[in-house]
Order: sequence, then C-alpha cells, then structure tokens
Amino acid sequence: MNGIFVTGTGTEVGKTVVAAVIARTLAAENQQVAVFKPAVTGLDPEQPADGTKSAVYPGISSRRPMVSPDHELLRLAAGSRQSNDGIAPNRYGPAASPHLAAALAGEEIHPERLRMAARAAATNADVLVCEGVGGLLVPLRGDYLVRDFAVDLGLPLVIAASPGLGTINHTLLTIEAARSTDLAVVSVVLTPWSSEPSPIEQSNRETIEALGGVRVQTLPQIDLDDPPNWPRLTIS
Repeated sequence: MNGIFVTGTGTEVGKTVVAAVIARTLAAENQQVAVFKPAVTGLDPEQPADGTKSAVYPGISSRRPMVSPDHELLRLAAGSRQSNDGIAPNRYGPAASPHLAAALAGEEIHPERLRMAARAAATNADVLVCEGVGGLLVPLRGDYLVRDFAVDLGLPLVIAASPGLGTINHTLLTIEAARSTDLAVVSVVLTPWSSEPSPIEQSNRETIEALGGVRVQTLPQIDLDDPPNWPRLTIS
C-alpha cells in the first residue's frame, strides 16, 4: 500500500485540513488519490446554534456548526468519487471517542473490517491518504488504538499540531508514541501558521525539529471551500 497516515497531537489541531491539503497536492500532481478515515464522530444534525451539546446524547459535545464532515472534505480535496462508506465506514452522531460513539450506537468497530476497507479504498488508487481519529492513543475499540491501525497499514506518519504554547510536549510525546512501535514520522505540520509568527511559535517550530529529529512544515489558515487555491503540502 502506497500512502500516508495523518495523525494529530489531539483533537481540533487541523488533522483533517492537513490530510485534505496533502490529498489535494497529490491530486494536482495527476495522481489518483483515495482517502480513508476509520471513524468520523460529531455528525449529530440536531445540534444547537453554538454546537456545544448533542441533542441526542446530553453532555456530549457535537460538531461545531458550519463545518463540513471530515469525509466530505477529504473527498472534495482528493477529487474522489468514493462513497461515504468507502471513505469512512464508521460514522456517528456524538463527538466522542470512536469506541464510545460506537457503543452508544450499539455497535463495535472491528479491526479486520477496517483493514479490509482501507485496502479496498486503495485498490484502484495510486496513493491512499488516511486520516486518524484524535491522537494515536485514541481507542477505536477498547483494545485497539488508532496507533494499532496505523501499524497495520504500515504507512508513514504526518503529525498535525498547533503552533502555540504547549505544542512542544504534545508533539514530542506523539513522535515518541509513534516511534515506539516503529512507525516512521516523516513530517510535523504546524497549523494554522500565521504570516507573522510569534517568537514562541518560531521557537516551537525550531525546538520540535531539533528535539524530534523531524522535518517541521507549516500550513496557513485556508478557505476550505476553495481547494484550487490551497497551498501545496509535499510529503517526501
């Protein structure tokens, strides 16, 4: 399988945006790109205007309003004709960890089915861009983590991280968690990167690169509805 696995240091760190920009970059190079995500959560349509609570599962946050579901953005970026099931076979309403969202739906995420679905997605493509869920140690099932899925696919990692205070620790921990299972980390992407980064942001970038022994790239805030004008993000 030829491709890349995009993970993050946590939630809301730009993981889907980074995966989408990578997919768009590859598609612009005339490659046939398939996209995949093992689970998407936070799809509850009955959310209030501020998007803070799930109407179906009280106390559980729902997706922020006016944000396209992850699988739709990935499909748009890749120029793919994959179905929703082909991109994200497990989709749930509440914005919870996949193992909990599945349990609330009376389901369980099955690792072998995920592996088969990912292989099926990659079958007719030149490259697969797979996005994880949350961070590497998030459980897809009680005993099966996102990291386990990445190991099963055998794809190199790109880590999405925020550029601000706290990111050094979060990013280096993620790098360590990846390398402890022999996953190759090819790049860290800090986003959204300001056109005038602060001294802290500049230092964070330099420190992660030095201590992590990894290439650190940056990605500015983009208009998600305008893929043709997205910057390129080349992973080598």
